[in-house]
Amino acid sequence: MELSSPRFKALAVSAGFTFWFLIITNTVGLFSIEYFIIFTFSVLIIMQLLSTKVSKVLDMIAIFNTKLFLSILFVFVISIYGIFLRALRVDLLRLQKQKNSYWLKMEQIKDTRILKQY
Repeated sequence: MELSSPRFKALAVSAGFTFWFLIITNTVGLFSIEYFIIFTFSVLIIMQLLSTKVSKVLDMIAIFNTKLFLSILFVFVISIYGIFLRALRVDLLRLQKQKNSYWLKMEQIKDTRILKQY
């Protein structure tokens, strides 16, 4: 049972490839709008022509691309969160400094409240 058409899968995979091309070429410093347009249209045309024949492969590529993108996004979000907390000098475990001690304030328990069984 197919949930989406092979042409739509090809469009989604083409968008993923184009996105990764953009990221990699910008990172390396070789980005050019001409190469980007040529790559985008060539991948789009090739994927649309072969979409019905390689539908199952497109599913696997789309799943892999999604997992890779989401895992990288998760790592960067957690890293940015940690960097912000470090820059703002926020320590989530020790919120208050009390008498030269970083321990959290504890409730004072009276001996009468402690149940002792003999």
